[in-house]
Amino acid sequence: MMDAGVRAAFVSASHAARIMVPQKRGLIVNISHWAAQKYIGNTIYGISKAATDKMTSDMAHELRPHGVAVVSLYPGLVRTELVMAAAAGGWFDLANSESPEFIGRVIAALVRDPKLMERSGQVCVAAALAQEYGVSDVDGKQPTPLTIQSI
Repeated sequence: MMDAGVRAAFVSASHAARIMVPQKRGLIVNISHWAAQKYIGNTIYGISKAATDKMTSDMAHELRPHGVAVVSLYPGLVRTELVMAAAAGGWFDLANSESPEFIGRVIAALVRDPKLMERSGQVCVAAALAQEYGVSDVDGKQPTPLTIQSI
């Protein structure tokens, strides 16, 4: 989780920043999770997500003068192949789930936000941004945003 998650996000963001800084604009989105703030699953998962959120905050500080925004984005339950298989086995309730395309729609709306730099360094919940921006999922639904209390 530290290599495939945090390290990969750092290396990717570093390469992206090298392109964005000369252009004086850009958005780096790190996918994180509530496990950064509350025990969910296991220790290393929580550590990796907390590191991702801290990396987001520090990168935002360093890149702000260059017009590059950095945010951590928390998806909800995403209907990946593994989640769908688990749901078929009765492990997940998909009533408030999100398609894999949903987070892309949210990021597309986020990058168009004229107040994007005000969000730089923040943790954002994808479904909450979707409500704010009027973004719906591929099926037309708008997932309910999860909160630390609902996790």
